[in-house]
Amino acid sequence: MSRRPAPHRGVDVHYGEVEEEASTRPSKSQLKRDSHSLQALGAELVELNDERLAALQVPEPLRDAIVEYRRTRSHEGRRRQMQFIGKLMRHVDEEPLREAVAASKIGSAREALALHEAERWRAEFIADDAAIDRWLTGHPDTDLQHLRSLVRAARRDAAGLAPEARQPKSFRELFQFIRPQL
Repeated sequence: MSRRPAPHRGVDVHYGEVEEEASTRPSKSQLKRDSHSLQALGAELVELNDERLAALQVPEPLRDAIVEYRRTRSHEGRRRQMQFIGKLMRHVDEEPLREAVAASKIGSAREALALHEAERWRAEFIADDAAIDRWLTGHPDTDLQHLRSLVRAARRDAAGLAPEARQPKSFRELFQFIRPQL
């Protein structure tokens, strides 16, 4: 006597149609990974500032859910709201949202780089007279007289006093002169 497979084992009388259908669907693990990915994207969207969020084309329920998440203070409430945001994001084209988040991260990195560059130039101006000449080759429209007076004041502050007694005004002014020109 031959045994027949149980009907729930994936074998069908129609020679494997159930198996083909099952192989075209994503697995449960893949669906969970996708869901967690959307929740992570939602968490990054929540961190965007209001102007960037307003510029995005997101459905009104998703925008309301993000605003509600920002208002929620309890840990469990935030967790559940984030899950709801992830659920709403299943019905949204995620590529523009990912691009907006990436642009936000790149923008903040550029700002940080510009700050570091201005600090580097300020340190070079205080340490070396030739730094002014190097600056002028890259920025020929600079007010040279004003730059030299700011550098002299910053050097005077740096040389004369102990670090606790310095007045950082001249350092700040030199930095504020450099920053917009970068």
